[in-house]
Amino acid sequence: MTDQILFDRLTYIDRLKRGGIADDQARAHAEAMDAALRESVATRADLDALKIAMAAIESKIDLAVKDMTIRLGGIVALGVAVLAASKFFEH
Repeated sequence: MTDQILFDRLTYIDRLKRGGIADDQARAHAEAMDAALRESVATRADLDALKIAMAAIESKIDLAVKDMTIRLGGIVALGVAVLAASKFFEH
């Protein structure tokens, strides 16, 4: 598995020239296309790295949800205890 975009500039230049594009223009097009592909197209390695990062984020979110659930449970238990104590000591 490669992490580079396979782009054959010479084949691209030949196809442009067969279509009536001048040699210098065809070469300029090929260089621009090659640069654009290298800068803006995600590779398999990019996608794999994104999956790993997303899994890490999901794990952190799950941990935060569990932590908040425990804290909320503690707050509710404390509230019930305070209400029970106020009812008990109200006499």
